[in-house]
Amino acid sequence: MGIFLGIDVGSVATKGVLTNDGAIECRHVVPSGYNYGAAAEKMRQELLARAGVTTDDVAGIVTTGSGAGNAGFPSQQVSEIICCARGIQAVFPSAGTVICVGGQSSQVIQIGRDGRVADFVVSERCAAGSARFLQVMANVLRVNLEDIGALSLKARNPVSFSTGCAVFGETEAITRIAEGWSKEDILAGVHRSLANKIASLAARVKLARECALCGGGALDVGLVRSLEDTLGLQLLVPPYPQVVTALGAAVLAQDM
Repeated sequence: MGIFLGIDVGSVATKGVLTNDGAIECRHVVPSGYNYGAAAEKMRQELLARAGVTTDDVAGIVTTGSGAGNAGFPSQQVSEIICCARGIQAVFPSAGTVICVGGQSSQVIQIGRDGRVADFVVSERCAAGSARFLQVMANVLRVNLEDIGALSLKARNPVSFSTGCAVFGETEAITRIAEGWSKEDILAGVHRSLANKIASLAARVKLARECALCGGGALDVGLVRSLEDTLGLQLLVPPYPQVVTALGAAVLAQDM
């Protein structure tokens, strides 16, 4: 079947997957920075190096994400909605819905039986509705982003955030710190606030009981728990949720 590349050039991170005869050979994540073209090229070169292959060995490349148009090498461009659906289907064939919490926006996608997108809705380009909100709060509380999930699970009395705006949410968090609230309670409140925004988004698309979660936000165990509680269902979380859309791009490259 050959070697195929899927590269997802996101606003925060660029993700890549190289498949060989239909199986994942390697995967990688690098910061996108301010030069999407450079990030895409770096991803392509590093995937090839990790797999020990050359450009001539690659049968096809699909790029996706907000920076896909900046890729300086030949590739097919496909919507990230379509790539996300195909990627989650490759991991969880039974999933009828996927929620993707990315660095710039969140998406809820309804998947048809044939793996095609049946319906979808995307949040506004606001940090409060994406994984960017988690990064903002981690900076405010001076904790590592990868630690906020576990910390939030230790909360005893989660803070209730009254705003749906990331800017005002940051100010509100600073106020709560001054009032003596613990980091754990503040983070649990952040997760609950984000989960409520995503749940409102999901209400516009019929959620299947077999619902998956992917994107960088799925790496946060606290957000996963809060989303499950808010939605009233157990979410399917892939082993490497951040590269699901890139995987879908590689699958589509093979289909093409």
